Amino acid sequence: MKKSLVMLFAATLTMSAQAQQGITAEQLIELNRVGGMGVNAETSELIYAVSKVDIASNKKSTEVFGLNLKEGTKRTIEDPSKILGDPTISADGKYQIVVKEVKLDKVFGTDYYPELKQSNVQIYNDLDYRHWDTWQDGKFNHLFVKNLETGEMVDIMEGEKFECPTQPFGGAEDYTWNAEGTKIYYVCKKLYGKEYAVSTNTDIYVYDLATGKTSNLTEGNMGYDTNPVFSAEGKLAYLQMKRDGYESDKNDIIYFDGTTKHNLTAAWDGTVNSFVWSEDEKSIYFVAPTGGEAHLFKIDLPGKKKILNRPVQITNGQFDVRGIVGWNKKNLLVMRGDMNHASEVYSVDVKSGEMAQVTDENDDLYASIGLSKIDKRIVKTTDGKDMVTWVVYPPDFDSTKQYPTLLYCQGGPQGALSQFYSYRWNFQLMAAQGYIVVAPNRRGMPGHGVEWNEQISKDYGGQNMKDYLAAIDDVAKESYVDKNRLGCIGASYGGYSVFYLAAIHEGRFKSFIAHDGIFNWQSMYGTTEEMFFVNWDLGGAYWDKDNAVAQKAYNEFNPADHVEKWDSPIMIIQGGLDFRVPIGQGLEAYQAAQLQGLKSRLLYFPEENHWVLDYQNSLIWHTEFQKWLKETL
Repeated sequence: MKKSLVMLFAATLTMSAQAQQGITAEQLIELNRVGGMGVNAETSELIYAVSKVDIASNKKSTEVFGLNLKEGTKRTIEDPSKILGDPTISADGKYQIVVKEVKLDKVFGTDYYPELKQSNVQIYNDLDYRHWDTWQDGKFNHLFVKNLETGEMVDIMEGEKFECPTQPFGGAEDYTWNAEGTKIYYVCKKLYGKEYAVSTNTDIYVYDLATGKTSNLTEGNMGYDTNPVFSAEGKLAYLQMKRDGYESDKNDIIYFDGTTKHNLTAAWDGTVNSFVWSEDEKSIYFVAPTGGEAHLFKIDLPGKKKILNRPVQITNGQFDVRGIVGWNKKNLLVMRGDMNHASEVYSVDVKSGEMAQVTDENDDLYASIGLSKIDKRIVKTTDGKDMVTWVVYPPDFDSTKQYPTLLYCQGGPQGALSQFYSYRWNFQLMAAQGYIVVAPNRRGMPGHGVEWNEQISKDYGGQNMKDYLAAIDDVAKESYVDKNRLGCIGASYGGYSVFYLAAIHEGRFKSFIAHDGIFNWQSMYGTTEEMFFVNWDLGGAYWDKDNAVAQKAYNEFNPADHVEKWDSPIMIIQGGLDFRVPIGQGLEAYQAAQLQGLKSRLLYFPEENHWVLDYQNSLIWHTEFQKWLKETL
């Protein structure tokens, strides 16, 4: 795409946004993206990365900086590992963990018929033939131990058709040395084929360098075991879910004292995102969703007195703590942001919870634009519960005027709808175009107790759909909402929600947008890759006619079975490399709308997966999103 064309797209959105003094799509995409990397050994310098996107070239560049935490001076860092150390190298400096692909399965025609070099065919005999956005090619990520003196490499998973890091999103958090550098602890789902596709049973394995033997630390726990983290003195903690096949189970912190595994958060009605050891190693600080936000908590390790420990919330406010960077003496450095601000590094006084901003890579931009007013509204659901609902207003909001209003449907379905900041589903940008955005924490979201979080499973078209409608009905009572200009938008499970609500909305909505949404449960079950997800949330296979729970999901809760009730314009967005919610879902929905004579549009990204990652594609996504709403709302 030529630069002039990029500028034309940007100008299209800018003209409307400038009148409201809000952010533009181009500004959003080209924001400085800050990532905290760590703190030096003296805890005097923060090391962080800043990525910059240039839409015209469709590229991203990254610089690493060192920020003196006392003086505030900043310098460029060429090799952060010289300051932070290399966690892949053992404590004695003799060995290094290396990740390499190993070819163990025949897949391609040339694997079976090497003489037919021009053949183009893939042959599979089991499941897990594709994952997320990649077809299985017979290669598996393995961990190797490299002797840094001799260069010798040993595959510690030799011959195993399993992977570490885990797929599709696993990284360096999946493996670590113990404090002495004598053992490697790594996360792996040691299952193959159909067993792999239907299970979430990852375990933490221990490889002993001296003996070359591997043992299973978490044998007997059937859900996810992840994120092994050692303290400086060698204490181990990790995260654990109990139930196999349930990817959104309660995530607990397990402390292993060498003999006994202590579940530190078992009695707490919440779920953990990430954690770090305290400097005195008597406590663990962790991040968790709560009440439509994400905050920092602390929990102490068990002492001599057998007292039930409960987490203590450290931070409070209308923002998210999005991750932990490291310690600066007695303060903890974290990533923080909200619906008006991308992530920056903040310092937290862990005794008082007071926070101070440390990095300011986007402050100049935010100072030059109007920011949205954001209300945390409590809505009564149809069954009498209190539901947190975020309401985001245009930057120049005037309560004497009326505004078109969007109901945002969150994906997951059990992803937290907190004070997040997306580069695609960005409420600040939507509001800048003159829309009020209503974002309810409907049933199925964490941060409101385990019961609320779990209710959605096997009830996809039930109470949470009533929650959505309760939220939009409550906000629509306000005089500043134009009740004749309501829209409904969402992606993934949110896209499913759009498809389902399009049949039951009873005239509420004038326009719909669904991105990578589930339209037909039978074909979804037949083409998605992580079978544990559909098995858990739907209750089983569609051909199991004796399974009443599954049959209800495939019939009563199937948008394809209610599509004849669609009566409003709908735009459908689909990624060609989305194997989680495959291409047929979007195409089926689009054809159903077209053949029924509904105004509809298909926005197809052949090389995008479940997300939109290309920067120019992202600009077109935002442009078409706003164009559709202007046409139909």
